[in-house]
Amino acid sequence: MTVSLRGTQDVKDNYQLFRLTGLLDAFSEATFSKTLKKKIDQGPKNIILDLSKIDFVDSSGLGALVQLVKYTQQYKGALQIVSNARVTQTVKLVRLEKFLSLRTSLDEAIENFKKS
Repeated sequence: MTVSLRGTQDVKDNYQLFRLTGLLDAFSEATFSKTLKKKIDQGPKNIILDLSKIDFVDSSGLGALVQLVKYTQQYKGALQIVSNARVTQTVKLVRLEKFLSLRTSLDEAIENFKKS
């Protein structure tokens, strides 16, 4: 994606899994958003973002996550975020933990899409 943010994609039957490492910040946000929206357009529309290895999320990164939730909902999909303590703390500061569908593990996020 960018120098400060790297990731892999794994496409399953009804969801896409993105495992990201690095920084989700003002420098990586534009490329991150553009890339993810393109992948959502290609389908499947349900997205799991594994941010458990992310080192830092700033306000630009949070804004990108909010926009991606809205984007997936617009196309009848859903977005779930596998978090770590640092990301969770940042998200809770702005009271977005429910809106961003934070999950404590990848298994929990996958189970939620298996039910749908």
